[in-house]
Amino acid sequence: MDLAYYKRFRMEIPLAGRLWTPPPLPTSYFYLPWEESLLDAFSQAKYLSFRDAIDAAVFPCFLEFEGCRRLMRDISQRRGFLPETTWLLVHAPGGGAKPEYCGTVQGIRETPELGAIQNLGVVPGHRGLGLGKNLLQRALAGFGQSGVQRVHLEVTAENHVAIRLYRQLGFTVVRSLYKAVETECSK
Repeated sequence: MDLAYYKRFRMEIPLAGRLWTPPPLPTSYFYLPWEESLLDAFSQAKYLSFRDAIDAAVFPCFLEFEGCRRLMRDISQRRGFLPETTWLLVHAPGGGAKPEYCGTVQGIRETPELGAIQNLGVVPGHRGLGLGKNLLQRALAGFGQSGVQRVHLEVTAENHVAIRLYRQLGFTVVRSLYKAVETECSK
């Protein structure tokens, strides 16, 4: 096995004095709050959002639904898990079409003052509509309501679209990190 190194940024935002009110969602989209019975739905949205993204190379659990399910269960059982920051985005196009789970975000309180965004993702066919920004704002509102003063997240340096979104909302890079990932040797 060889190792590949991925540069990641830790980005932070202060919440003090800011109110987060996400704009209305586009027609036919709505949120579901976290509940254990929706574990598979949250996992499906996570899997569909990340399976073909750069983050699947960094975190191989994103490559399979079961890996996303284990990750979602682990996040929801962590000490500090904040249900009020954890949302499932659903698209219900109407006309008898089956609703689609098309985005998700989760949050953890690491200390009384510090929160962490976990796996903000939108399924490719639903990107470009402001849904990621809306999900992030909804999670930040939940952090603020729970008394968290600062929130951080990590993002792969090559994910320019996500970095632009985070900066647009006021996140700043506070540290660069390198994640080592085992890769198969091709000899």
